[in-house]
Order: sequence, then structure tokens, then C-alpha cells
Amino acid sequence: MHAKDILIDGFSRIKEEVHATVEGLSPDGLHARPGPDANSIAWLIWHLTRVQDDHIADAFGLDQVWLSQDFQQTFGLDLPPSDIGYGHTSAQVGKVRVGSGDLLTGYYDAVHAQTLGALRELPAKDLERIVDERWDPPVTLGVRLVSVLSDDLQHIGQAAYVRGLLQSA
Repeated sequence: MHAKDILIDGFSRIKEEVHATVEGLSPDGLHARPGPDANSIAWLIWHLTRVQDDHIADAFGLDQVWLSQDFQQTFGLDLPPSDIGYGHTSAQVGKVRVGSGDLLTGYYDAVHAQTLGALRELPAKDLERIVDERWDPPVTLGVRLVSVLSDDLQHIGQAAYVRGLLQSA
């Protein structure tokens, strides 16, 4: 099995979990926060998708889906277009509100499609390509992809946990 096949499988599992976590939730459920400063499901899904979109686009020299497919306009959030949610305050988390889960899953699906398209064309030797020299050691494409996968898995787990809390309340 090629490393890209493992990455494709990993990112596909995130897609499955995004849909399972959002399915059937009302806007109130999407925006519920288990504590005053906790993250909502809407914010967690939006953030994991923005990170994947931003980092994959940068690593592969692509346009971000957020901007190129007008999701930034469709979401209509009171946040800068380049915002991915990193370091958000509680007030900023509260600004991430959507009318339905379909908007979240639609954006995730579009980012997922771009991610898989890039991965399917990936030659194995490209995993060693340096994509970020701001770190010591510099970050390779392989390390960046695993980093995004790890971050997304953590956040989808958090979102599923919040859903469980809501359903048990």
C-alpha cells in the first residue's frame, strides 16, 4: 500500500465522522456549548475544515475552497476571510453560526474532494518536499499531511463528544 492510500483512507474517515456528527442536528444543537467557553459542534467542524482547506491548499499550491467556491460569502461570518479559527477567543467561537448542518458538510465535502484530488496525484517522492521552512527542522509535505490529519481527528472526536453530551442531557 502506498502512503497516499493510507492518507486517503484517513481523510475519508474524517468525512464519515463529520457527516455522522452533524446529521440530524438543529441549529441549536450545532451551536450548543457544553460550557461558557467551550467549542460548539459548528465551530469544531468549521475549524477542522478551515485548517484542512488552508494547509492542503498551501502545501499543494491550490486555491482555498473557502475563497474559490465562495463559502466565505455563503457562511457570512463576521471574521476575516483568512481566519481558520486558530487561537479563537470564546466570543469568536460564538460568531461561527450556521443555518444548518448542510452548510458545514457541504464545505467539508468540497475541501475533502480537493484533498483527495491532490493526494491521488501525489508521487511518493513528493512526501519529502519541504513545504514550510519556518520550523526547525523544516516541515515536509508528509509531516504536514499527518499533522492536518491528526488535528482533524482530534477536532472531530471533540465534536462527536459534544454531540454525545447533548444527546445524554
